[in-house]
Amino acid sequence: MPSGFLRFPEGFLWGAATASYQIEGAHDADGKGESIWDRFSHTPGKVADGGTGDVACDHYHLYRQDIGLMRELGLTAYRFSISWPRVYPTGRGQVNPAGLDFYDRLVDGLLAAGVQPFATLYHWDLPQALQEEGGWPNRSTAYAFRDYVATVGRRLGDRVKHWITHNEPWCTAYLGYYTGEHAPGLRDLPAAIQATHTLLLSHGEAAKALREVGGPGCQVGITLNLGPAHPTSDADEDRAAARRQDGYLNRWFLDPVFLGTYPEDMLALYSRLAPRIEPGDLDAIRQPLDFLGVNFYSRSVVKADPSAGFFQMAASPPRGPGHEYTAMDWEVYPEALYELLVRLQADYDAPKLYITENGAAYRDVPGPDGQVDDPDRLSYLRRHFVQCHRAIQARVPLAGYFVWTLVDNFEWAWGYTRRFGIVYDDFPTQRRTVKSSGRFYRQVIADNGLQP
Repeated sequence: MPSGFLRFPEGFLWGAATASYQIEGAHDADGKGESIWDRFSHTPGKVADGGTGDVACDHYHLYRQDIGLMRELGLTAYRFSISWPRVYPTGRGQVNPAGLDFYDRLVDGLLAAGVQPFATLYHWDLPQALQEEGGWPNRSTAYAFRDYVATVGRRLGDRVKHWITHNEPWCTAYLGYYTGEHAPGLRDLPAAIQATHTLLLSHGEAAKALREVGGPGCQVGITLNLGPAHPTSDADEDRAAARRQDGYLNRWFLDPVFLGTYPEDMLALYSRLAPRIEPGDLDAIRQPLDFLGVNFYSRSVVKADPSAGFFQMAASPPRGPGHEYTAMDWEVYPEALYELLVRLQADYDAPKLYITENGAAYRDVPGPDGQVDDPDRLSYLRRHFVQCHRAIQARVPLAGYFVWTLVDNFEWAWGYTRRFGIVYDDFPTQRRTVKSSGRFYRQVIADNGLQP
């Protein structure tokens, strides 16, 4: 290899991540129940282009083709999520055998292709029937989740060894119950704060269930969306705003999972809105974990703003020459990934870390030859790989990286107007085309490293 080549450790996992509602389609096939995202996306005005996940990438029917793409790219791992209402149409009670059968086939296909399955048990598609009982603010949802997880673990645990209980509980709670941007589309801050506690409790209960049914080699983690919070200035009020943002996004979830406590400054801020915590809850949440999944896209840059609602802070990312943004209007700032990983190791001593999502949306268009060149995404990935390697050199126990995402898909409230994939999906035909970023990723995987 040429001088300066950045080689990753032997056995480092290179993967891609997806989510059930974003790619599976088959929204009412073979006994699947309605999810909150089925209901939300069918509500006029909720999704940018009026799109739904009814068909999405039709992965439910085309999963063998997608496994072929994974093999072509050389992926060594694949992170997918399991649709709770595909397994339990109403969230509890009678299991749907056809739903479990699908994930059986998917897991068997992955293993036959030499791809390690990483299964996420909740990626936002709560059964609508449980939402009608109160959803995540309702404590009983935690125990329904535990029972669903136990069922899936018993069925797949002989082959799936890496389990992620939740994907981004911050988004589930705050975007779903506070800002209303995501399903179920409510705007109720007390409900959102209570939902955070139920989600974390359900994580702990699920982790215990997986330990009981997962079999030898079972590894359990949770995926959090995290990022450094930087103030716009050295003014005391802006520093305080950045501290609140760090508590709101990062510490409110990291502290109970790893330390068994909620941060005191956030409990004081929430005051009477703080969640109802029963005896034993924090012990249940603080389960021994085998790994932490880190979803990272950018940093937060914030300023104090008394007019900005309860948290009295506003996003204020820098603009102008030298500052780069994706199609989501998210700042490209790879150095923040290194900062985050080092901080996680120093403050929480996680036994192992995986980047479970990292990627960028750009406005990809096929050329006259049908190929899709996406140099901005390629550059984004390259620069973040460099920061991952830098963190490993700093003794951060980073064991793998999953790009978001394998194939363009239904991008939640943005519908089909944003593309994150390293594979282009022509949605009317479901024809997949590997983008130039995907070809670059294939080479990184083959070499287990890259030239910076």
